[in-house]
Amino acid sequence: MESVDPTFWQLYGEAAKTALGFFWKAGWAFVMGYAISSMIQVFVPKHRLVRHMGDLSLRSTGLATAFGTISSSCSFAALAAARALFAKGAHFILAVAFMFASTNLVIELGILILIFLGWQFLVAEIIGGLVLILISSIIIRATYPQRWIKEARDRAEGDVPEEEDFSPLERMRSVKGWQMVGHQFVMEWQMVWKEILIGFTVAGFMKVFVPDAFWKALFLHGYQDTLPELVIVLENAIVGPFVAALTFIGSMGNIPLATVLAGSGVTFAGVMAFIYSDLMVPPLVRVNAKYYGWRVALYIAAIMFASIVATALILHFGFAALGLTPDTVESTVMHQQFALDYTFFLNIAFVALAGLMIFLHRRHKAGGGHGHHHDHDHGSGGFSFQDWVVLVFIVGLILGIIAFAMTGGV
Repeated sequence: MESVDPTFWQLYGEAAKTALGFFWKAGWAFVMGYAISSMIQVFVPKHRLVRHMGDLSLRSTGLATAFGTISSSCSFAALAAARALFAKGAHFILAVAFMFASTNLVIELGILILIFLGWQFLVAEIIGGLVLILISSIIIRATYPQRWIKEARDRAEGDVPEEEDFSPLERMRSVKGWQMVGHQFVMEWQMVWKEILIGFTVAGFMKVFVPDAFWKALFLHGYQDTLPELVIVLENAIVGPFVAALTFIGSMGNIPLATVLAGSGVTFAGVMAFIYSDLMVPPLVRVNAKYYGWRVALYIAAIMFASIVATALILHFGFAALGLTPDTVESTVMHQQFALDYTFFLNIAFVALAGLMIFLHRRHKAGGGHGHHHDHDHGSGGFSFQDWVVLVFIVGLILGIIAFAMTGGV
C-alpha cells in the first residue's frame, strides 16, 4: 500500500507531543538538580570564597570555578553574580571563570546531559568546562585591555548586598534553614522555567519540522570523502556557537536541541561547541553590555567564542584518540517519551519533593523571611519580549495537543 504523507496538523500535533515528552523525561532531573543546588546555595557560605578572589592565582581560579559550580544555573543569575564578584574586587579573569563554571559545571545541567546525550557527553562537559576556563584565562592574560577593564569595574561598582555570616551546621539543623532551601528552590524555578519551556518547545518542533538534511548540509555531514576531517570538525566547532546564538535559548533549554543535532550527524565538536555557547546568546550579551559597557561585553563574547572553538577541537580529537567518541546519538528520549517506566515513578516521587519545597517556601514567606536572592535581569520590567514568546508557545502547545488528539500525530 502506498504511504500517505502526514498532514500539517499531524506533524504539528506530533511536534507538541515531542516537546512535552522531552520535559516529561527530564522533569524529575530538574527537580532533583534544583533541590540539590538549593541546598548547596543555602548551606555553603560562599562569601568566604570571595575573600580569596582578588588576586589571580591557580588557587583563586580553582575557588572561582568551585564557586560557580555551586551557584545557580540560570544564565542571567550567573552574569549578575559575576558582576557582583567583579564589583567587590574579584579579578576579571576570575569573574569570567565563574561565569563559565556556573553555566557549564552545575549539577542540573550534568543530569540533563546524562539523560539526553549519555555519559560520554557528560564526561566531556566536565573536562571541557575546566579546559574552557583554562583557555579563556590564558587568552585574557595575553590580551588584557587594562583601560577597558578599569572602566568596566567603575561601571559595575554599586550597591552590592553582603551575605550574612552563618554556621552551616546550625543552619542545616534549623527549620528556618530548610525553609530557606524551599524558598531558594522556588526562586530558581521562577528564573529558569521560561528558558526551559522555550528550549524544549523549540527542540520538539525542530525535531519534527526541520529535516535532518538541513543540519547535515549546515554541518557538512557527508563531505568526508571530499574535505579533510580537520576542516569539517573546525567548521562544526565554529558554526555550533552561531546556531546556539540564533536560538536565544539558555543553558538548560538547549540540551534537547543538542540531542537533535547529535542525532543528525553533527560532529562531537559541533555538539559540544553548541552546548557551551549559552552565554553567547544576544540577550545575555546585552546584559553584559548593561553591566560593563559594549566594548567589554563584546570582548567577553569574543573570548568565549575563541575558547569554545578551541575546547571543542581538543575534546573532539582527544576523545577520538582515546576511542571514547560517542556514536551518532539515537536517544530513546527522542523516540519514546511517554511510557510506564522508571521515569513515571521518578516523576511521581519528585513531584512530591517539589510539593514539599513549595510548602517550605510558603512557610518561609509566611515567617517574613527573604533568604537568598539573585540580582538578575531578564528584562526591563513589564511584559517583556520573552514573556510574549512564552505566551505564544504555551498557546501553541495547547493547540498542538488538541491537534494530536484529533489526528493521532504522525
